[in-house]
Amino acid sequence: MEQGIQDVEEQLQGTWLREYAVEGVKVRRLLTLRLDGSFLERVRVVDEAGGITDYSHEGTWLYDGTNLKRRYTLMNGKPPSRLNLPFATFQVSFERSGEFVGIDHIHGHRVRYRRVGPDTQP
Repeated sequence: MEQGIQDVEEQLQGTWLREYAVEGVKVRRLLTLRLDGSFLERVRVVDEAGGITDYSHEGTWLYDGTNLKRRYTLMNGKPPSRLNLPFATFQVSFERSGEFVGIDHIHGHRVRYRRVGPDTQP
């Protein structure tokens, strides 16, 4: 039985963690999808030498029945360029309880987020 849009939106609300490593660089992305349609994404990047860089982005989100769509309105506290507004769109599926997989068909990325507590740090 297919889930309704509102059911999936309710399931998506909350805090999600995505962890990965690329060429020795470790990344933790903490995505909080709020009830009011806003989101907060906090990112911590640890380079090979142990240097830490933190980012914080905000915007709005919606679920259109297939895709989780995010539009960034602040990138590290500053509005993004009007000529290059950042968007993220992932086809969402729930493969396990407390996790979702997102597929970015444009860039060919597959990502996995797992639900975490709201006090989790990036």
